Amino acid sequence: MPNMHAPTSVNLPLSGNVTQAINPWRWVFDWAGSSFSLINVNLGRSSDPDLEQEILTEVGSYGRQLGRMGEAMQVLVDKLDRSTLDKAERHAIEAFEVQLREIDRLKKHRR
Repeated sequence: MPNMHAPTSVNLPLSGNVTQAINPWRWVFDWAGSSFSLINVNLGRSSDPDLEQEILTEVGSYGRQLGRMGEAMQVLVDKLDRSTLDKAERHAIEAFEVQLREIDRLKKHRR
């Protein structure tokens, strides 16, 4: 028996399903440090947004920069004498390595 109280979905011709996040707080508070264009949406705040954009264009995306830092950190972690670390420090290193392995797994899955 159909549910008589279920909401009905009605689509006008050529409309289909449309999802749009509407957040009026963004309209009020995003005037400081945000930029919108047809290509890039930057919702972060930067003390020098022009320099940040130049770094993203010339050096690499945030993901690429973080990837390089992760690779460099792994080199240091591999040379680390873990016997000198306390439990919390070992946990931090292990969590970092788990995160790097997970990122690597996702990258391989994409290829």
